[in-house]
Amino acid sequence: MFSILVVTVFLASCLAMPIKDPYSYSSAVGQGLGTPFASYGEGRITAVRVWEINNNYYYYYYYYYNSNAYISGFQLRYGSTWSPVFGSEGGLKQEMELFNDEAIVEVSGKYNPADYICYLVLTTNMGRTLSAGLPNQVSFNFYPANMGNELRLLSGRFNGAGITSIGAHWGLVNMEGAENSTLESTGNSTSS
Repeated sequence: MFSILVVTVFLASCLAMPIKDPYSYSSAVGQGLGTPFASYGEGRITAVRVWEINNNYYYYYYYYYNSNAYISGFQLRYGSTWSPVFGSEGGLKQEMELFNDEAIVEVSGKYNPADYICYLVLTTNMGRTLSAGLPNQVSFNFYPANMGNELRLLSGRFNGAGITSIGAHWGLVNMEGAENSTLESTGNSTSS
């Protein structure tokens, strides 16, 4: 009888244990010199902008691939509010607005250990991607450790020219009372 009581108390205490932390972090890659940043905002990420510097040199007899292509900056929109630009707005801008119930579930790309993030790919749960830069150098692939999580913020470092390191933070979004946008207009967004 006593052993049944002990087992019952043990099982009850196991049920009362805290649930595994629903957040995870993908450690930053890259050189990591410069000013630290961490994006922030309320609600779900509803759009993203990425700026890239892409310098290719062509020679008459040979094609010379210049590895001086990199991500110069990015910006995330939470609900209807844009975060600051992290890095710079130099070069070509790529932009993607997310649909309702669409979330970024993978961040991948390439980085040069000596200087910048060279290539960045953001993939959503609907299979859409935004890619910027050139796919050369060392690969990285970030994704949430827990099922159902999505990108909550990006962190890392930047200097005057571009992003020198990047990491991803994953978690659940409490959509109760949070604003979420639909893809109603293309190219008519403003930065703040």
